[in-house]
Amino acid sequence: MRFDLLLAGGTLMTAAGPTVTEQPGDVGVRDGRIAAVGPGLPHDAHRVVDVSGRLVTPGLIDLHTHVGPGYWGIDPDPVAWHSGVTTWVDAGSAGAFTLDGLRRVAATSGVRVPALLNISAIGLAGRTGESRDLGNCDVPLAIDTIQANRELIRGVKVRIDRETVGDNGVEPLRRGLAAAEACGVPVMVHIGTTPPALDEVLDLLRPGDIVTHCASGIAAPLGPAVHAAAGRGVRLDIGHGSGGFAFDVLEAQLAAGLRPSTISTDLHARSLYGPVFDLPTTMAKLLAAGLPLPEVIAAVTVQPARLLGLPGGTLDVGAPADIAIFDVRDEEFPVVDAHRQVRTSPVRLVNEATYVAGRLLPPRLPAPPPPWIPLTDAQRAALDGRARHLRDLLATPLVGAGGLAEQFPRHQPRSS
Repeated sequence: MRFDLLLAGGTLMTAAGPTVTEQPGDVGVRDGRIAAVGPGLPHDAHRVVDVSGRLVTPGLIDLHTHVGPGYWGIDPDPVAWHSGVTTWVDAGSAGAFTLDGLRRVAATSGVRVPALLNISAIGLAGRTGESRDLGNCDVPLAIDTIQANRELIRGVKVRIDRETVGDNGVEPLRRGLAAAEACGVPVMVHIGTTPPALDEVLDLLRPGDIVTHCASGIAAPLGPAVHAAAGRGVRLDIGHGSGGFAFDVLEAQLAAGLRPSTISTDLHARSLYGPVFDLPTTMAKLLAAGLPLPEVIAAVTVQPARLLGLPGGTLDVGAPADIAIFDVRDEEFPVVDAHRQVRTSPVRLVNEATYVAGRLLPPRLPAPPPPWIPLTDAQRAALDGRARHLRDLLATPLVGAGGLAEQFPRHQPRSS
């Protein structure tokens, strides 16, 4: 078999049944799918890439992002190519009224963009408040929208905090659960400021539903209700975001036997410039808290894939050729949570290549932040410095005379 692409000599980390294993080997890609995996594959390929000394994983799946239009949304491609994230689950940016905008993003992005439908039909057009008017939380409309868009929608998203729901308490969640139950999909619930009480939210959730911001310093889910929810199969998702992750809460949960099922960023227009930055940095925060690397890799590959029934998440033959290549640098890496608590990861994961369906994602420059995003003076200075560095880099000729060929020679060879 001739491969389109052969990744040769790497260390493969992928799911093997319920666990993640690490072993040396090659990955052969043909027609956008993984065609062969194992040591010593024949180098019969259109392109052979030597990945010796590098970690090869399935393309990362970020279970909680915001890439749809609106206040929170970002363009995924300028982050994806240097982070290894090939599937960006948009978690509620769009509701029934605004799904077409998200569909256009999914159709034009270089990455995969499945969605969780916001129970509020207006989605996240603004910063908050989408469920204060219960008229927007229309269960029949949500059901019809999910049924008509099964290839795009994988679940329902409900934000439950004081600002979002106003005086409506957990009623938006009840409606989200009703729509999800009718369609056989999970609910992801955002937790934050009370009321409504956290226990009231957790007690409603079913096996397979997802609590995002599970280590929130604001919600602080540490009591009996979160243990009961986890015990009946509710999944805990990190969902870092601008205010949804605290090291001390995570450490208390781990000490009590609670472990996140999935690691996600809640990457959006306010968290992109810090404290989140990207998924590999968020993964390093879980490493800093003591989780082993195989568990961290599983939480951003096979676990989210199984939870939402997504393609990918493994390096199995026949799977989509969504692949990430990392340099695992054996160096201390300081990382910070949403409340400026600092911990140190023992390693740093640096992405070197990201493939979607066997295609190498090309470099993409990010757009400047929208004017409504609050930034510190330090963030603004860093963005200005990055722009200067990029300008200098791109304004400098790529190579000198020694790196060029004479494409149209002045003196053509004479014919005999």
